[in-house]
Amino acid sequence: MSEYGIVLSKNVMVPMRDGVRLAFDIYRPARDGAFADGSFPTIMLHTPYDKTDKRYSEIADYFVPKGYAVVLIDLRDRYCSEASGVYYHAATPHTGRDGYDICEWIAAQPWSNGRIGTVGSSYAAITQVRTALESPPHLTAIWPDVVPTNSFQNQCREGGAMQQHMFWALFIHAQDAREIADDPGKQQDVWNDLRDLRQLFRATPWRRGQTSLRHVPPLEDSLLDYYTRGTYDAYWDRVEHNYTRYWDQHADIPVTLSTGWYDPFPTADTEYFMAMAAQNSAPARLVVGPWSHVGMRGDATYCLDVDFGAESAWGVKRYFDEQLEFFNRWLPDGSTGQPAAEAPVRIFVMGGGSGLKTAEGKLDHGGRWREEWEWPLARRVETAYYLHGDGSLATGEPSADAPPRTFTFDPAHPIPTIGGLHCSIGELPSDGAGMEQAWARFLSPVLRLRDLLTPGPADQAESPAIFGSELPYPRLSERPDVLVFQTEPLEEPVEVTGPMTVHLWISSSALDTDFTAKLVDVHPDNADYPAGYDMLLNDSVIRCRYREGFDREVLLEPGVPVPVTISLPPTSNLFDVGHRIRVDISSSNWPRLDVNPNTGEPMGRHTHQVVAEQTVYVDAERPSHIVLPVIPR
Repeated sequence: MSEYGIVLSKNVMVPMRDGVRLAFDIYRPARDGAFADGSFPTIMLHTPYDKTDKRYSEIADYFVPKGYAVVLIDLRDRYCSEASGVYYHAATPHTGRDGYDICEWIAAQPWSNGRIGTVGSSYAAITQVRTALESPPHLTAIWPDVVPTNSFQNQCREGGAMQQHMFWALFIHAQDAREIADDPGKQQDVWNDLRDLRQLFRATPWRRGQTSLRHVPPLEDSLLDYYTRGTYDAYWDRVEHNYTRYWDQHADIPVTLSTGWYDPFPTADTEYFMAMAAQNSAPARLVVGPWSHVGMRGDATYCLDVDFGAESAWGVKRYFDEQLEFFNRWLPDGSTGQPAAEAPVRIFVMGGGSGLKTAEGKLDHGGRWREEWEWPLARRVETAYYLHGDGSLATGEPSADAPPRTFTFDPAHPIPTIGGLHCSIGELPSDGAGMEQAWARFLSPVLRLRDLLTPGPADQAESPAIFGSELPYPRLSERPDVLVFQTEPLEEPVEVTGPMTVHLWISSSALDTDFTAKLVDVHPDNADYPAGYDMLLNDSVIRCRYREGFDREVLLEPGVPVPVTISLPPTSNLFDVGHRIRVDISSSNWPRLDVNPNTGEPMGRHTHQVVAEQTVYVDAERPSHIVLPVIPR
């Protein structure tokens, strides 16, 4: 049968259970310019980011000719949907109920066959999961891409610190907010803050009324909650923030999850897969590539500074082709489901490249896809690598008399963020100042912003191009406030695949402070990289007042050793022959994470900063170490 044409019914206003109407764009298969006869499976997307954007309309352009209806919906309080005044960014309470009502309205239409699949990335994946927790009867299969599942653990807070990409995101949601839609002056205030973002990152602690978010009170409330609620409390425990507590309510339907090793959410998405695989009869699938946030849809073979080879790139067509193959198993009449012999996990194992520069000037790190039957991998060997007083990292245990390592942490001069796992943070350029006024209603905000921070693998070296860098622009391994522990050059390759933990014994002169950990693949020097290349794999933090649990605060006793644990996101990397495995320990990673002032004052309400003297113990009685999931070869 030839492909269908498309007929669009635009801004169909559909009431939800409380009477608020949402705007639906309904794309239906057509013959000769008229609606085609019959009923069709439906692809649904529910977004706060303008359903008419090309990244959404191209879903209809792809699926409708192949015999699907596509329904794109503006979230309530956004764009063409009606307002209810309760848009709190990630904490919006109506999303799940609206998702349920959307599914059941679609299923009741004569053009629907009653089977609905959902798609979308990031926030448009949040809406999918929130809908699945309501278990609408006609929701049939979902594909959430790069989705956070717990705002406290993997979106707004991390290890007790604030993830500051959420600070930036609130301005993106404010610039087109309903509250200022008819007030160009207030809109300009938001754009001015995005132009002055570097200064705003430095202007902490943030206070009510300080930024243009004051024009959109619900979003300003969210900022202050994200920033000051460091303790896990009833706010974070609500279903809008923590889906993981409510997995038992999740619909028993086929789920495909996709993410990247440099996305902010590989921990969330791998754990989501594990939960669904354990509890549901319907199959769960997981795809993890060497991508940053929504990088699956890009055509490039590289992420930031590192190239992973031709196999790593998907692009929009491959992404849609994969989704079509998935939904064809479950949504059309007569669907037969997933083949039992198919491995549920596809991961990209990074590494194995030449280590030289590609024609595009990227590091050739290489890698390959591999299918697996579970996550984490059952054959992994949890291997302790100990931090030693001489700066070595080895499987041999430390000696009883090994002296501790020390450094000074000055919160006025934090370690700059160089790559890593976060959403991009964009600033409005100060040049072309009138352009955003003239073209604001024609161009997406994303098209007018430039990266202030860019996620991905990067050489851990400061430079004038890196925000937060300071003269003389050292390699981070050369800074006196970074403790480096690394293996000897490897004589055999070592594959590390899975999540990992860093266990430290520490003390501090401060009442509260942070300790950070990074896992780095140290490439040997060569003609293209005479200083070598220190490739970041993952990183995280522990705010010490939360070392005994995120539901309570226990300040440090200065100088008294205590154990702390840092959970690092999963990765999959082959440390090749001649490379070194390295762990860096410090106390900041700014502006990805907010800087601890070291005072022990209430979170986000400090009055000053103090310098902290930090100690990491590396003796047999207090053996600091990292546990790596090593895959036998």
